[in-house]
Amino acid sequence: MDALQQCFSSTGAERALQARRQFFEAGIRPSGLVSEAVIQSWLRSQRQHRNRRRLPLAPVSPSRLHATQERCRSLLLALQHELPTLEQALAGTGTRVMLTDGKGIVLHVSPASMRPRDERVGLNMSEQAMGTTAPGIVAATGQACTVSNGEHYFDELHAFRCAAAPIRDVHGRLAGVLNLMVENQHFSFDASPVVGMYAMTIENTLLQAQSHEHLVLRFQVTPALLHTPLQALLGVAADGRVAWMNATAAQLIGQPGHGACSAQELLGHDLPRLLQLSGRPAPAPLRLASGLGVWMQAHLQTSHGLGTHLDTSAAEDEASPVATEATAVAEAQPMATLREHSAQLIKETLDHHGGNVSQAARALGISRGTLYRRLRGGRDEGC
Repeated sequence: MDALQQCFSSTGAERALQARRQFFEAGIRPSGLVSEAVIQSWLRSQRQHRNRRRLPLAPVSPSRLHATQERCRSLLLALQHELPTLEQALAGTGTRVMLTDGKGIVLHVSPASMRPRDERVGLNMSEQAMGTTAPGIVAATGQACTVSNGEHYFDELHAFRCAAAPIRDVHGRLAGVLNLMVENQHFSFDASPVVGMYAMTIENTLLQAQSHEHLVLRFQVTPALLHTPLQALLGVAADGRVAWMNATAAQLIGQPGHGACSAQELLGHDLPRLLQLSGRPAPAPLRLASGLGVWMQAHLQTSHGLGTHLDTSAAEDEASPVATEATAVAEAQPMATLREHSAQLIKETLDHHGGNVSQAARALGISRGTLYRRLRGGRDEGC
């Protein structure tokens, strides 16, 4: 009879109802009715919540929330960078946005996204606190997932449909979870690829923000994909070691477990060669160690906020001589560290513009204040 019912369970709600009966009442594993991720979450939640009758709403203490917000400042800034575009895209769908940290603590939630009683930052969405939810599963497993209505562990959450995806930091750790959700309705679009794309964009922003004293490389097999969510990003430290890479870079290189490998090993090019790209406003063709041809751009990311990539909106007659001189310097005398290269590029740029700080800052694509701070820092550090 159960097999017959399963065959005729045509809607997601019917399949979830049948799965709940099998799992919670008969103790049968409901394979094929709900995803394996949901089944595993039910098993974990069952161990945490023996009594499923009441949802234990668990906002964290104000002190823990404050500490979490401070720790996740870079993540929140990365979200704010993408939030206007995301919310504009979702404006006509009834879909709301939630961001949690890697442990499930809510850092941001769109207005009216949840019931009035629990619509606030600071809720704990982890499985330990809320049972099976999409952000809870991602926090537990690091894998993207969707959870619909009856797939939630507690009855109080059955009005929600959620799709969530992970966001990782420069250490490869789970930094946060982006979640899209609707209440008392179906998604009017496929939410999984949308949340995945925006999580990837936020992750790319976060990786670059956390990448201090690194040469940041962006590359793809076509230049049209640069500066999009599909770009490959990779950070190279001053010793030539690959410090981090995003998932797209790992796929293109074909070696996700890069460990402490050098850029020479993974990319087929050493640090001095890659530094030459940092003075060029346009992507350059480059062949990786695997033989794959890509288009690559590079910029130096320092603790002073200086990137040496030239702003392509700047006048070409100003940028080109600077790029040529920077390349010549890199070819003639490879810098021992990225900071030295950064200081040398500033000097060359200032010399080219006759000491005019405003023109030099414009050519470097940074503000005058950043350039002044870098100059002061250089003198303090003996650069």
